[in-house]
Amino acid sequence: MRLLISGGGTGGHIYPALALIEAIKQKEPDSEILYVGTHKGLESRIVPSAGVPLKTIKIQGFKRSLSLENFKTVYLFLKSVHDCKKIIRDFKPDVVVGTGGYVCGAVVYAAARMKIPTFVHEQNSVAGVTNKFLSRFVDKVGICFEDARKDFPASKVVFTGNPRAQQVAGMKDTGRLEKEYKLRKDLPTVMIFGGSRGAEGINAAALKAIPQFAKKEYQVLFVTGKVHYDKIMAKDEAKNLPDNVRIEPYIADMPAILPEVASIVGRAGATSLAEITALGIPTILIPSPYVTNDHQTKNAMSLVNKDAALMIKEKDLTADTLVKNVDEIMNDSDKRLQMGKNAKEAGIPDAANQVIKVLEDIMHK
Repeated sequence: MRLLISGGGTGGHIYPALALIEAIKQKEPDSEILYVGTHKGLESRIVPSAGVPLKTIKIQGFKRSLSLENFKTVYLFLKSVHDCKKIIRDFKPDVVVGTGGYVCGAVVYAAARMKIPTFVHEQNSVAGVTNKFLSRFVDKVGICFEDARKDFPASKVVFTGNPRAQQVAGMKDTGRLEKEYKLRKDLPTVMIFGGSRGAEGINAAALKAIPQFAKKEYQVLFVTGKVHYDKIMAKDEAKNLPDNVRIEPYIADMPAILPEVASIVGRAGATSLAEITALGIPTILIPSPYVTNDHQTKNAMSLVNKDAALMIKEKDLTADTLVKNVDEIMNDSDKRLQMGKNAKEAGIPDAANQVIKVLEDIMHK
């Protein structure tokens, strides 16, 4: 298979693309892959480090308010469509995939206009602007949440799940909690983190909760995010930490440590939920209130409604509400086991293979 793939802006668009690439390479080792992104986006660092060839185009997203910058956006879109057509002619893909972010708008639109099989993947419960636009032109749209179905032409929608789930589903306990973070093997661990950059609201509540956590029969791995770590460690609560609390700025290869944790407190981004459901981890979700259309709350409710997660809205988040919810899971092993089982049943562990099947279908139609 010759696959041209594009997605950028956030890890939520990039990691599913890389997971799909990995699955394709496992199935067809001779496949040729080309990734198209921007030189400023996260993909410019993440994709090459994953060993995937990357070409970049210059493009930017629309401003939501009236702005003269939008005239530049239109110009860059039209120019990037022209540039993408040249990339496509040179690479000659069998299929073109977009995983979200404005960069894939030009790539997938150009391919559709050139009558090349096209597919877009929507990770969230609320469709992104770019994918909604592209859905009019592509052959198929993959979704991970049923709530997203209504945002696309019904005849094009396929429920695939998130390819990231398949990438982490087989991960095993490697003892990192004990070896790297000096936590006990005989105590269950809850990990608290607000994403790769951290989240101030989650950090503030977790910091204030440390004196309460000190008295618990479980242990806490609190990941602040690099930009917040020094400020957190300067606080009184972070000094003379109890033995059952560990504070870290960042954990490299975060998914690899997930099989060792009993529960997670974190955001409700699509990639996080794919990892959580793939491994069957009970979770306390604190949706970011700063995302478009409050889609993280809708993401979270998909697990809350299945009794696979608890949810705290950020406006209700305090040290006390955090500890109360953590206790509810960590002090009840039966509840933890059932929530984990429910989480696993809510996921699509072979999602990457589901996407590959759709790609093969549209290539051979």
